[in-house]
Amino acid sequence: MSNARPGGFGRRAFLASAAAFATGLAAPALAQTMNGSTEIEGRIATGARRNASSFRSLQWQSYFESTRNGAILVDITSRALHYWSEDQTIYKLYPTSVPVSEELTRRGQTEVVQKVVAPTWRPTPSMKERNPEWPDVVEGGAPDNPLGPYALYLSWQYYRIHGTHDTRKIGRRSSNGCVGLYNDHITELFGLAKVGTQVLLI
Repeated sequence: MSNARPGGFGRRAFLASAAAFATGLAAPALAQTMNGSTEIEGRIATGARRNASSFRSLQWQSYFESTRNGAILVDITSRALHYWSEDQTIYKLYPTSVPVSEELTRRGQTEVVQKVVAPTWRPTPSMKERNPEWPDVVEGGAPDNPLGPYALYLSWQYYRIHGTHDTRKIGRRSSNGCVGLYNDHITELFGLAKVGTQVLLI
């Protein structure tokens, strides 16, 4: 599939516009919702550094009453996602991207409410107002789609766990609210998690 979009909008223009959007961190967090609106991931913040120093395995008992339906723990500080299967025979630890600022960060209990293969990216109306040159849609599977190959939608509006084609974001504060994984990791997690898997962000 070509990177070119109708009206001359291509990958370079999209990334340049995303970079401009990322400079306006006071803007509200935007992410894809159940009705198809979406978040634009911010470009890597200037001076942001990877953080693997506190990467360590954890025990689920400190965070969940049980592992019913499986459990996902996202540690914003260490930029890591932990997954436990319901029968506790599977434990996974993945590096993540996390929100670029506290203003865009949400913590607490939620759950997976939808699993989407090749999610389609659509700008919200407010994003189109700021960037009318952006396309109305970037189809799932397109190389310039910021959502990667899979997405786990959470019960919180505007929040999800998804892949990213921009691997530089992983291990950094680089998103506008969502949690990003390497594409091979979201592929694995997508196969393990299910609708109803409990999620805790700390």
